[in-house]
Amino acid sequence: EVQLQASGGGLVQAGGSLRLSCAASGFTFDDYAIGWFRRAPGKEREGVSCISSSDSSTYYADSVKGRFIISRDNAKNRMYLQMNNLKPEDTAVYLCAVQYNSRPGGEWELPDKYDYWGQGTLVTVSS
Repeated sequence: EVQLQASGGGLVQAGGSLRLSCAASGFTFDDYAIGWFRRAPGKEREGVSCISSSDSSTYYADSVKGRFIISRDNAKNRMYLQMNNLKPEDTAVYLCAVQYNSRPGGEWELPDKYDYWGQGTLVTVSS
């Protein structure tokens, strides 16, 4: 059974940091590109970041570039999202997802390309 379990969300003041983690099981983690998405109240699901499985190429939404860092630990079947200098507009449920694609390229932000999804973890940034 495929499982993606996200954790690490919480309440933080603007300017603070959080590190999200997503534990994966039930599939060959190394073969999958991984992504983080977020869904803010009243808004569409938005791609935040992605890291490929082949060469660890990384992709970021313009809104988080320079503040967030995505990483993966294939030995532990885990993915991470380090979020720094958080802003109130970063408030959302953050979801981890994986797709069977070594290098997603320009399609990394398309939710339909992802095969499995985690349940999400809530991040709230107060002003």
